[in-house]
Amino acid sequence: MLLENKTAIVYGGAGAIGSAVARVFAGEGATVHLTGRTREPLEDLAHAISQTGGRAEAAPLDATDRAAVEQHADTVAQRSAGIDIAFNATSSDDLHGTPLIGMAAGDVLRTVTKAVTTHLTVATAVARHMIGRRTGVILAMGGGREAIPLLGGSHVAWSALAGLCRQLAAELGPHGIRVCWLLSPGSPDPSKPPDDDPEANLTLLHRRPRLEDVASAAAFVASGRAATMTATEVNLTGGAVVD
Repeated sequence: MLLENKTAIVYGGAGAIGSAVARVFAGEGATVHLTGRTREPLEDLAHAISQTGGRAEAAPLDATDRAAVEQHADTVAQRSAGIDIAFNATSSDDLHGTPLIGMAAGDVLRTVTKAVTTHLTVATAVARHMIGRRTGVILAMGGGREAIPLLGGSHVAWSALAGLCRQLAAELGPHGIRVCWLLSPGSPDPSKPPDDDPEANLTLLHRRPRLEDVASAAAFVASGRAATMTATEVNLTGGAVVD
């Protein structure tokens, strides 16, 4: 298993991406600590993971609350003898549909500020426990780099998040800690037929990544098989973004 005996925290664990990642992490042998604002869906997911033989615990947590995030990380590290992986799948309060020149600066910057602040808060909390062990992986979830009209502050936020991850990777790399971010254009509605996804035509593969595709990629990057991957984005856009 890719993540056997690893301890992972999934922030935004009850969301679509967070829950998919948590299930795959647990299936690959990690003990998963689920966090999010609402307790019930986290506990439901933890129960579902345990029913399939995985290990998961749930804790309500606001990822913008630095003191709460640090206290939770301290508790996890103390109980598990460390933190190996942090995956941030929290949302960034996107506001779409209006041209940038028609938006108030505060509306644009709110998305940027939340994305950067949340990831910096998470990274700061877990890195303190990773540094002493000289190992760890910090992962973030972002959108694509393609220029699409009417995305509001989202594209700006993704660019800022990429810059933050590069800086964190530069500073944490000497301590054995890797930092990467995953790009995804969103996943199709699983309740609809695979060919009923108009946005798939915007990709070279004519399909967008399923949630399990994103989760499997996250597990690989978090594992020792990606031991030299850091300060980089993992392009899961199906060719919507071409480097």
